[in-house]
Amino acid sequence: MSQTEIEIATQPDCWRQAVALARQPDGPAAALPRPGERVAVVGCGTSWFIAQAYAALRESGGHGETDAFPASEMPAGRAYDRVVALTRSGTTTEVLELLRRLRGRTPTTAVTAVPESPVSELADAVVALDFADETSVVQTRFASAELVLLRAHLGADLGHLPQQGHSALDDPMPAGVLEAEQFTFLGQGWAYGIAQEAALKMREAASAWTEAYPVMEYRHGPISVTGPGRVAWWFGDPAALPSGLADDIARTGGQLVALGRDPLADLVVVHRLAAALASARGLDPDNPRHLTRSVILA
Repeated sequence: MSQTEIEIATQPDCWRQAVALARQPDGPAAALPRPGERVAVVGCGTSWFIAQAYAALRESGGHGETDAFPASEMPAGRAYDRVVALTRSGTTTEVLELLRRLRGRTPTTAVTAVPESPVSELADAVVALDFADETSVVQTRFASAELVLLRAHLGADLGHLPQQGHSALDDPMPAGVLEAEQFTFLGQGWAYGIAQEAALKMREAASAWTEAYPVMEYRHGPISVTGPGRVAWWFGDPAALPSGLADDIARTGGQLVALGRDPLADLVVVHRLAAALASARGLDPDNPRHLTRSVILA
């Protein structure tokens, strides 16, 4: 097994630890956004997509206005009660530069896998998930564990999630996906961030042709790429798929995948698929082309 596959397989255990951490009386609650705060969540790459998912969950749950930005694109003139920076390594240049600009002006919290990293010197508070750190360049368990922590902090009941994660690890891969040439990932609400992350994982690990869209935007052009040998993958309850969309996909000759677990658990299936396709194509999922564990700019 590659290191990436080992880390993929440990996700349900990391999720249990993240939920337990969120529930600790002296845990991260004081460092994370309070109800009613106006919050911006920032990150780069995978962390930006997790930020999108968390922002949608927090705002739709009535906890307060929440925006998500790439760290390099956060508007300079907006006022927030707190900025949350998601960074696995704690060394990403854009995140550190943003925290320097905000220091002394806006309270900041960093969620990281490496608490002794430079981000700890710049953020006002740090939430450490060192149990979910990774050696692979491709993020899997840290990203999913931090979203579990954030969901648990919002009060979500996640008792079902570890078992669904084990199911995602153990069940056979959906028929036909290993032979497909193209994947379009679809989500709604917070699951759109998961769709974005699924597409990124496939590109990073397997150099696959992937796209991601909010499900209602799919018929406004993107469906034109779907056809025989191509997959449209829905993150959500199959019964919640917009009316007529399954028939529209069938008419293209494409394949619809709708597994119906919690979107984070179904993301694990995409992790497995990305690693399997990488191996089939002679690629190393632990060390994808042109990528490093952290982007550190001179």
